[in-house]
Amino acid sequence: MSELGETQLAESIKEAAPEIPNGGLKAWSQVGGSFFLILNTWGTINSFGVFQSYYAADLLSNKSDSDISWIGSTQAFIVLILGAFTGPLFDAGYLYHMLWSGTFFVVFGMMMLSLCTQYWQVMLAQGICVGTGAGLLLVPSSALLPLHFSTKKGQAQGFAAAGSSIGAVIYPIMFNRLIPELGFPWATRIWGFVMLVTLAISLTLLRVRKPSNKHRRQLIDLAAFKEPPYTFFCLTMFFGFAGVYIPFFYVPSYIDVIDPSATDLAFYYIAIMSAASTFGRIIPNLLGDIFGCLNIMVPCITAATVLAWFWIADTNTAGMIIWSILYGFFTGCFVSMPPPIVASLSPSLNKIGARMGMVFSVGGLGILIGNPVAGAVLGTSSGYLALQSFCAALVTLAAIFAAATRISMVGFAVHAKV
Repeated sequence: MSELGETQLAESIKEAAPEIPNGGLKAWSQVGGSFFLILNTWGTINSFGVFQSYYAADLLSNKSDSDISWIGSTQAFIVLILGAFTGPLFDAGYLYHMLWSGTFFVVFGMMMLSLCTQYWQVMLAQGICVGTGAGLLLVPSSALLPLHFSTKKGQAQGFAAAGSSIGAVIYPIMFNRLIPELGFPWATRIWGFVMLVTLAISLTLLRVRKPSNKHRRQLIDLAAFKEPPYTFFCLTMFFGFAGVYIPFFYVPSYIDVIDPSATDLAFYYIAIMSAASTFGRIIPNLLGDIFGCLNIMVPCITAATVLAWFWIADTNTAGMIIWSILYGFFTGCFVSMPPPIVASLSPSLNKIGARMGMVFSVGGLGILIGNPVAGAVLGTSSGYLALQSFCAALVTLAAIFAAATRISMVGFAVHAKV
């Protein structure tokens, strides 16, 4: 956070909440509640690769990779685009309405998914219903924490965002183990029951720290786009979300191609990336509170860019394990870093929800476009080489705009904390 942004936000915090906890049992319980929200939103999105592989081999084997990826991309797009609407709702004090509605939709969607046999049914249940529920839960999981933490926002967000990685480790392994024993319907229902139990914990823990004024707020803060740092950061998220999640969708099928004997292990590459991503959400955020979140995010995205290009050279399973660990770690910042960065780019706490929703919406457009286009590129004569190059080019653009965000805030001042 820049010194100017830090001062502005500190004044806003003081005005809106003179006794902001910045720690303590109640504040950290909000981290726990947010952890389980993120486990069932980003954790589910990051797990779509197991569905991609299963649908291609069994349930939707008559559909192309691009067609199937539209399900996951639609789900992720709805999750993110709803931020434009749920952000102002959060600002207006409708936290509980969003939590209860979101919980209903994600659980109901998974139960309906267990009954699906046709493409359009899967799209409605998983893509739209689960996506809508997760979209109602996403902004509260991120926007609630700045109301409880001031100097420890990055740390708190890092621990909460680890829920995404934990979910993307547990759910794919659970699903892969249950499919042979119980079949797709019951494997999906059990997934839904786990979501219900873990979201019940969030409903128990999460609390509004202070009453909000329920007056009408702007759905979109268009003035934010007049600020170069905010605009550049939105572009960072657009290209980042378009490219970063391509491996999470296509690495299992890539493993099947480079080593058909490792088919049983292909599902676990998502778990490997996600496990590494747990540390990639916590460690950078701990460093972010010390050196500035943007100062940490830029080198992380740069490292992810290098790894994305190196994916082209990885043609054996041992190399892919190492690559998955490193890629998972350095891309973890895309979930954990944006909330504290957006908070630093917001002139007051009352606009955090709206601005965060706008950032997520722009990212949603990226993820809606990225994975289906990657699937279409995969169908060309160049195959995975084209897909890998497409992924790497998008992540490269994200790194460029992340650097532009920092430069627009503090120029080339090396020691500035942003």
